[in-house]
Amino acid sequence: MTENKKLILLITYDNWGYNQYIADALEKKSYEVKHINFHSFRYKYPSFRHKALNFFTKNLGISNLKHIHYNEIILNELKDIQSIDTAIYIKADFLSPATIQAINKKSRKSVFIISDSINRYPKTKKILSLFDKVFSFEKKDCEKYHLNFKTNFIYKAIDRVPSTYKYKVFNISSYDKRFPVLEKIAKALYRMKINSKIIVFKPKRNSEPYLEFTNSPLSISEINTYMEESEIMLDVSRTGQQGLSFRVFESMGLKKKLITTNTNIVTYDFYNPENIFVITDLNNIHIPESFFNTPYVEVPKNIFDKYLIDNWVDELID
Repeated sequence: MTENKKLILLITYDNWGYNQYIADALEKKSYEVKHINFHSFRYKYPSFRHKALNFFTKNLGISNLKHIHYNEIILNELKDIQSIDTAIYIKADFLSPATIQAINKKSRKSVFIISDSINRYPKTKKILSLFDKVFSFEKKDCEKYHLNFKTNFIYKAIDRVPSTYKYKVFNISSYDKRFPVLEKIAKALYRMKINSKIIVFKPKRNSEPYLEFTNSPLSISEINTYMEESEIMLDVSRTGQQGLSFRVFESMGLKKKLITTNTNIVTYDFYNPENIFVITDLNNIHIPESFFNTPYVEVPKNIFDKYLIDNWVDELID
């Protein structure tokens, strides 16, 4: 560890690359950051028998060999570190309580960030008490479990809006329970003759005129390129989700309008109906033509700045 620099430990399952922006922002504030991204860890089953056994034990909630492997590597990486200023966890439900407690013994402060509904990952409830401070982007979870509310962040911001775009609307999603909703919206945009780029991760599926399927994951830089080439972002929230996805903050940072199914967005200080159209009736999707043809309205600077990653991280290390 560099002399005179406080050490921040960031432990994440960073499958999209968003959490590296947190590490970068903390380093800009002269902290030394050790980012352990256990999404990059690889586990090879010793035999087919181990793989078959793990299938049953993990589904019964008994044990998960992959998660045991994650815990062992993380503890091994930290064995020579004696003192940590702040330990920040994202996706800590992958870790055992024993691992979390061992790390927290070395840490002056521990922080847990939850960017999913606790109903979706119920194991999270069992570890909430292990941290000094817990943040969640779900207001209803904050109220129920007495957590601190914290949204996602803007990791990229532009000064000027481009004069031309390649696509009118852009979205990229995994193939999951949201797909029927995404398909309805894509069809509605197609009928309106809106030039859209809507990509779904789904192997072995033929693309439609209004949807593009791919089995090759895109890097965050590739996704950023598509976003920059598009005038409006499309956001489809999970059923029951109130917390705002990264699409919301990407659109704000890039000064783009947003079409979303998340009705809770109207309660936020940056909401402006000129910038954000909320779909409330999926059986009768009607987006006014004026929404596509009028310019983006700047979010007031004092509101915009508090969501920027450089300011967003301050609350984690206070």
